Amino acid sequence: MSESHTASELKSISSLTEWDGPFGLPDFSKLAEADFRKAFEITLKRDKELTLAIAHNPDEPTFENTIIAFETMESGLGKVASLFFSKAGNDTDDNIKEIEREIAPVLAAHGSEMSMIPEVFARVDALYQKRDQLNLSGEEQEVLERYWRGYVKNGAKLEGDDKKRFADIGSELATLYTNFGQNVLADSNDWTLLLTTDEDIAGLPDFLLDTLAAQAKERGHDEGYLLTLSRPILAPFMQSSTRRDLREQTYKAAKSRGARGGDTDNVENIKQILKLRQEKAQLLGYKDFTEVRLENTMAKSAENVTKLLKGVWPRALTRAKEEEAELMALAQSMGHNDKIEAWDWRFFSDKLREQKFAFSEAEIKPYFQLDQIINASFDVANRLFGLNFKQRDDITPHHPDAKVFEVLGRNGEIQAIFIADYFARPSKRSGAWMSAYQSQHKLKTHNGKDGELPFIYNIMNFAKPAEGEPALLSSDDARTLFHEFGHALHGILSNVTYPSVSGTSVARDFVELPSQLYEHWLTVPEILEKHATHYKTGKAIPAELVEKLIKSQTFNNGCETLGYCASSFIDIALHTADNVEDPMQFQEDMLKELGMPDAISMYHRIPHFLHVFSSEGYAAGYYSYMWSEVLDADAFAAFEETDNPFDPKLAKLLHDHIYSKGGSEKPEILYEKFRGRMPTADAMIEKRGLESA
Repeated sequence: MSESHTASELKSISSLTEWDGPFGLPDFSKLAEADFRKAFEITLKRDKELTLAIAHNPDEPTFENTIIAFETMESGLGKVASLFFSKAGNDTDDNIKEIEREIAPVLAAHGSEMSMIPEVFARVDALYQKRDQLNLSGEEQEVLERYWRGYVKNGAKLEGDDKKRFADIGSELATLYTNFGQNVLADSNDWTLLLTTDEDIAGLPDFLLDTLAAQAKERGHDEGYLLTLSRPILAPFMQSSTRRDLREQTYKAAKSRGARGGDTDNVENIKQILKLRQEKAQLLGYKDFTEVRLENTMAKSAENVTKLLKGVWPRALTRAKEEEAELMALAQSMGHNDKIEAWDWRFFSDKLREQKFAFSEAEIKPYFQLDQIINASFDVANRLFGLNFKQRDDITPHHPDAKVFEVLGRNGEIQAIFIADYFARPSKRSGAWMSAYQSQHKLKTHNGKDGELPFIYNIMNFAKPAEGEPALLSSDDARTLFHEFGHALHGILSNVTYPSVSGTSVARDFVELPSQLYEHWLTVPEILEKHATHYKTGKAIPAELVEKLIKSQTFNNGCETLGYCASSFIDIALHTADNVEDPMQFQEDMLKELGMPDAISMYHRIPHFLHVFSSEGYAAGYYSYMWSEVLDADAFAAFEETDNPFDPKLAKLLHDHIYSKGGSEKPEILYEKFRGRMPTADAMIEKRGLESA
């Protein structure tokens, strides 16, 4: 392809590759779905051309003509992919799903092909072998090591048939990941339950009825209340509905996602994914997939992960059995003499919490207005890091529900763009996440700019309120908002030179530290007293209610800990097993071996375990939340030791060594620079209220 031809083709897809919106954002008003296929075709070709140009550079490899050349290579592929996969996650349709199924294996094959160009790896390997003689900065050493390890783990050292098979596995896995995620979304959207009688809605609070009525109208029902499997709807329904039969029906619908038979069944996908991951690991010379995934994490090995989980499990099991006994006693006092089932746990737990702490979730929710909790998250960022957030209604976001914010630093300088998209819709996959259209870095760009601003976004699935009504959050929803905003700050505050170590580009079991740590500031009394205001009266949340909320934070934590740990145990076990012929039976056998109570649910049953099977993101890595919790509990304890949750000295250390450093240094080094030492699990055990279990 000639250079002029390439330029002409790139111009035809410029809305996807040459972003000309404010601050260099993509102009979302110009984006057209019809351009994605062509854009991928053109930029894939361009990416290969530019890669080969670096590979065939006749000059001796240097850090600048090899690593920096790759870091600043602008084929347009990254921009097209960031826009497309954002669309596929937050606002998909049949056309996008079809393109996703087509392009996923193509992108995987392209990645394998580029990683296996011998001349490319030869240049990177030459630099890596003499890395101690190159006078590199600490960040540059990390970048070089990442490139080298990345190529090795992408098959650069393989030859002949092994190299081809490795590439084929990548394409096959990409297709399976896409199918897995689309199947879960289809099953989630396919099930609804229209509630039409007073009996159907017995026990449901007004805020939930308003939401269910809005859902019904949105989906074409003139009357009634529509129940869906969206978590912000599902959770309060399971807590409040007095209709045990409907709770059971709803629970089983949620539990069966990805395992209902037919075209959307994921069991066969799981079997194939596990086999291919194992084959991939063995081609690379590893015993199993966990060795591939954990080698460069803080945990290092499956044995260390299992040690952490086993240290917590007995305590959590003891506490969960105590909780179950309390629930059973309460249930019997209410005339329920059957055993507690999984669809009963939330219902009776909410009643027990109300009895123990004299408040319920329904009492808290009127004070947790979405806009106020957003303001609370921004206020904490201002107090800790000096950030200010200016809403920009003049900038068109990717969806009408989304909001765009200009993020300003202490001196009023532009720091980042933050986009927030909070409401559930059928076209959005479940869950909550943070990602970036563009990551921060300081290298000279192809158009002469000194680096690039981060364009960070948060996606959530809160229930959209009726027209004119405020969105009200549960305490869990509010915690989710703070969690994802903590991830966002990791991207917003990034201050590194190289894009490959920017923001959240860190070890999987370190990436949750900034997010989980940020959750702690939600329940700082002065933050709640300022921002948790009643949506009708405007009055601040009473101090005694704040105290009850804080005291109840460890309530039901035996159950919650078992639900999380069970998913983590099974994730690791699936990836260390030699062969899993029946994933569902494997799951049940594992739960039995662990002694999991029947009435407690795993956080994620494997047919809809998106973290692990819709990508390699958290595969053999779901434990990371607890590993990071060891860190976050210890980190917040540092603030508690000063009696000031916004201690300026600690806030500066937190900024300088955790939130701004990305992956420019090893996580152990960064944490020690912040805290002065590595943590033990004691603070995490105490945080979960399991110290006496």
